[in-house]
Amino acid sequence: MSLYSFLRELADSWVLLGLFVFFVGTFAWAWRPGSRPIHDDAAGIPFRNEFQPAPETEAETKS
Repeated sequence: MSLYSFLRELADSWVLLGLFVFFVGTFAWAWRPGSRPIHDDAAGIPFRNEFQPAPETEAETKS
């Protein structure tokens, strides 16, 4: 068996299975019950300083 045939067989079986498990694990991690506050916080980032400007930091005043 050549190296190419071995790598192709490996990719067609075990690597595909590993990537599927990784995908399902990532999906499950993102939809876990305790992640709602994190996602809500990230979703609100564009609207945090909508009504008033953000306070200036020291790094901004020095430039």
